[in-house]
Amino acid sequence: MGYRERFLVKPGHRVRLNRIDPAYAGDLDSAEAAKGETERYRQQLVQCQPLLWAESKRSVLIVLQGMDASGKDGVVNHVLSALNPHGAKVVSFRAPTREEADHDFLWRIHHYTPAKGEFAIFNRSHYEDVLHPRVHKLIGKDECETRYRRIRAFEATLVDAQTVVLKFMLHISKEEQLRRFATRLDDPHRNWKISEGDYAEREFWDDYMHAFETALAATSTKTAPWFVIPSDHKWFRNLAVSQIIAEAVEALPMSYPRPVIDLRVIRRKYHAALKQEKRARR
Repeated sequence: MGYRERFLVKPGHRVRLNRIDPAYAGDLDSAEAAKGETERYRQQLVQCQPLLWAESKRSVLIVLQGMDASGKDGVVNHVLSALNPHGAKVVSFRAPTREEADHDFLWRIHHYTPAKGEFAIFNRSHYEDVLHPRVHKLIGKDECETRYRRIRAFEATLVDAQTVVLKFMLHISKEEQLRRFATRLDDPHRNWKISEGDYAEREFWDDYMHAFETALAATSTKTAPWFVIPSDHKWFRNLAVSQIIAEAVEALPMSYPRPVIDLRVIRRKYHAALKQEKRARR
């Protein structure tokens, strides 16, 4: 069974995150054991991206969600850095600005979806506008369900426009999150990421887990699926995500477009220019 099938949230199925082991790593026991396979999937993306760009009929949207320190930045750095930035963009959605808050919650999102031929990676996403408000009781259950309905319609619109939508919930344990916070505290290159809010939000851990479970069940569809990725082991997280993305993109029925010019004419001009240069060098 591939990671897609193992970690897929089936449409309409309830999710119990406490039954999914965040330290799961299959038969692998170390980062070294996963390194070669992860790189193979990264190289598949390297091979597929020029084809996606050249054909320019489809696009790919990757959504990364999870608790603080779950590894969203890590996935971008270790998996998606294989992509040529000319055809890929990373967008991070934090608390909405005043202007954004004066519009509907999806207003700020659509502008950043990928154009044809492109990848877009959402490091946090439109789901932030349901998860956080629900946990902190800024919106009620009815509004929450309304937003999920609108999200399903929004993602269906993207799929209709030939966008591949893949959504990853990076699932870590509360204990692992605390260990990562401790590591950041001692790392001058990363301790700037720490805020009092990170620790304050830990008090709502169970509420967030429930909110995630509701979101996953409400918005995982056949065409815009969610995957719950065990993420206590960073190396396994990277392997699982890279496999799911690479296989999904490689499965697209893509082909390079036919040349828009007559190659015979161009070849004749090339050979003529080559002969002229040779004569000039004599």
